[in-house]
Order: sequence, then structure tokens, then C-alpha cells
Amino acid sequence: MAAGTSNYWEDLRKQARQLENELDLKLVSFSKLCTSYSHSSARDGRRDSSDTTPLLNGSSQDRMFETMAIEIEQLLARLTGVNDKMAEYTNSAGVPSLNAALMHTLQRHRDILQDYTHEFHKTKANFMAIRERENLMGSVRKDIESYKSGSGINNRRTELFLKEHDHLRNSDRLIEETISIAMATKENMTSQRGMLKSIHSKMNTLANRFPAVNSLIQRINLRKRRDSLILGGVIGICTILLLLYAFH
Repeated sequence: MAAGTSNYWEDLRKQARQLENELDLKLVSFSKLCTSYSHSSARDGRRDSSDTTPLLNGSSQDRMFETMAIEIEQLLARLTGVNDKMAEYTNSAGVPSLNAALMHTLQRHRDILQDYTHEFHKTKANFMAIRERENLMGSVRKDIESYKSGSGINNRRTELFLKEHDHLRNSDRLIEETISIAMATKENMTSQRGMLKSIHSKMNTLANRFPAVNSLIQRINLRKRRDSLILGGVIGICTILLLLYAFH
């Protein structure tokens, strides 16, 4: 019976790790799609060709965005279900000595799920904001071109307006590059945090499996602290004696 419940727990952990790996890959691709969308929109905005190509590119990327968003939401739902099953198992586990270790593992998987959910919603919101801004800028660009081609009056004012529009486009491009750098930095920090969590988990596992090693490490630390105090006292006494000798 114990072996059966243990295998059930290990199967749940295996499913959770597999889903977490799939989500990590999907979120990286999702973030790259958002970045490539902003860059391609900026390049399309500087072209002087017709509007057919940008519309086709934007439509294709929009479909890809919707497809990836649905896939990520499905993976998040499946991972949530696995975490719920793990929570039910920890509540019904019959070995009290293992409950603390099981709860620690469950909390780590919950934290990972929360991080992935937050990253998905943030990336999705950034994509939607970029798309809305590009649609607005495209509408403004069409109005400018229509005004410029339909009338030759106030050419000077039109040129100034176009220059101001170019300045706004350049500012948007700089902001998008800054966002891209920030997102890349966040991905690196997330990866490092995952590594640190894994190391911490392994350290806790070793400490729980080998309490004698943990006790030995504590004794060594206490002995080092005692030796440091003794050495500090000896150095202090020698310093006082040297000062007394120097003044006499």
C-alpha cells in the first residue's frame, strides 16, 4: 500500500516537472514572438510601400499569438490540476513524518506555477499593448498619407507633422528596445532563481536524509566560532601587553 501511494506521488511529480518544462519552452517562444512583433511593426511603419504586406504579417503573427496563448493556458490548467492532486495526496498521506517534505515539494511546484502564470499574463498584456499602439499608429499614418495625397495645401504644416510623427516612432522604437532588454534580463534572473531553488531543495533533502552530517556541520561551526573567540582574546591580550611595554 505504501509502495503504491509512493509511486502515485512520484508520478504526480513527474507530470508536474514535464508540464513545467513544456511551459518554460512555450513562454520563451511567446516572449520572442512579442519582441519580434514589435520589431517587425516598427520596420513596416518605416516602409513606403503599400499596406498589404504589413497587414499579412500582422495577421499571421496575430494567429500565432492566439494559438500560443491557448496552448499556454491549457498547460497552466493541466499543471494546476496536477498541483491540486498533489495537495489532496499530502492531506490524505498516512505517514506523518513525510508530510513536511511533501508540503515543501508541493509549495515549490506552486511557486513555479505562480511565476509562470504571472509571466504569461504580463507578456500577453505587453503584446496586446504593442498591437493596439501599432493599430493606432497605422491609422494615424493612413490619415496623414490621405491628407498629403488629397490636398497640396499647407505642405509646410504637413511636413512638420510628419517629422513629429517620425520622432514619435523613434521614441517608440527606443522604448521597445529597452523593454526587450528588460525582458531578456528577467528571463536570465528567472533561470538563475530556478537554479538557486533547485540547489536549496537538494541541500534540504541531503540534510533531511543525513541528520548526522547536519549535526556534524553544526558542531564544526560551533568549534570554529569558539576558536575565533579564543584567538581574538589572545590577540587582544598580546596587544595590551605590547602597549604597556611600549609606554614603559
